Amino acid sequence: MPNQVLTIEPQNELKFKVDFSGLFEQGYTTYMRLTNPSTDTVLFKIKTTAPKKYCVRPNSGVLKPNSKVDIAITPQPVYVDPNEKHKHKFMVQSVIAPEGNTNIDQVWKEIAPDQLLDYKLKCVFETPRGTNLNDSGDTAAQNEVAKKRVAVSEEGKTSTKDAVEGFIHNESKRKGDDTSGIFKTAADNDLQNAASEVILLREEESKLRQENLQLKEELLRLRQAAGDGRLQRRHSYGPEKNAQVAMMPWLITAVGMAILGIIIGKFLM
Repeated sequence: MPNQVLTIEPQNELKFKVDFSGLFEQGYTTYMRLTNPSTDTVLFKIKTTAPKKYCVRPNSGVLKPNSKVDIAITPQPVYVDPNEKHKHKFMVQSVIAPEGNTNIDQVWKEIAPDQLLDYKLKCVFETPRGTNLNDSGDTAAQNEVAKKRVAVSEEGKTSTKDAVEGFIHNESKRKGDDTSGIFKTAADNDLQNAASEVILLREEESKLRQENLQLKEELLRLRQAAGDGRLQRRHSYGPEKNAQVAMMPWLITAVGMAILGIIIGKFLM
């Protein structure tokens, strides 16, 4: 196979940032520079063993003589499987463009495998403390940190503050015997920060509950006041209505006697 005509930077490995649980850092992009130092036009393609985990732009193109291009490689917001961390690799394929042929797709289809120029780079995953996630013996530490974060997220079901402090205390006691826990200090800081945030949220929740109770009490007082006002109005109109009802029989009797008197008067006349 011919030697690679392009100059590739970095030469051996591409570095990516992940957190302690193996999640790619969002917004972080790794760059690879391709330079064509020759006098020929070169076609290139970028391939990876994990295409669903990376966005590569551009992933193919044309390099004129003595030109260069920067390839942006952005990880997706996914986790790196500890069992696959050594399988993530990138490959730069290139071929010298035939003279007079401007159909790039046709060139890639017709090119013989022995004319392809391949160059491979491995992926290296670095944690916030600069530790290489690819190093052996780190899987246990990653799993421990992941378990700690899950424990912190479930603190609301029991005593939040006591549970977190107890967990940190147990981890501190275990630090003297566990030489593989290279991430413990940062993990403890994360747990303390998480505990503080949970406690603040609980305090805010308590304040909101108190305000809600005060609003309910105020609403109850307003309803009681409105009910008392309606009751007083009913009592104030009661005697007048009773007096009117009591006068009705007398009025009917008087009217009846008047009509009877008129009728008798007509007969007498």
